[in-house]
Amino acid sequence: MGRASVKENKNLYQTTREELGLSREKASEQLQAILPDRIEKIENERSLPHPEEVLIMAQGYKAPQLCNYYCAKDCPIGQQYVPEIKSRELSQITLEMLASLNSMNRKQERLIEITADGEISEDEIEDFVKIQEELERISITVEALQLWSERMLATGAINVDKYNEIKNRK
Repeated sequence: MGRASVKENKNLYQTTREELGLSREKASEQLQAILPDRIEKIENERSLPHPEEVLIMAQGYKAPQLCNYYCAKDCPIGQQYVPEIKSRELSQITLEMLASLNSMNRKQERLIEITADGEISEDEIEDFVKIQEELERISITVEALQLWSERMLATGAINVDKYNEIKNRK
């Protein structure tokens, strides 16, 4: 096995591989489609990964958060529109979701008042922006829950077959 990297500010691709205890050579064998020198270029940010490579790493490392990281950090479109979702524990995600939903319950009447006429007047803009920010927090928390679920499914902590059976009932 090669020597451990002492580089500071490692990107998520590298930290994920290292957390699995994989050298670049072993990771390449596990991924089967990305050569060690390509992994090195991606980890040292000398080359951006291709979306297909990120999908392969996410699946091979059982780390779906790599897809969000790619979209938020490396993809020009995603940098504009996709927030980076930090991995959190289920209890923290749940508490954040409940806090945001409670906050929105208090603001829903104001949102109705603001939007009822189809226009946002000068005196409504500040409240409207605050409501938008709260809705964005809810959206990010929903994405965090989705990412948590995908990670649990990928690692086998949630029974994939049972999950899919229930999810596909309609």
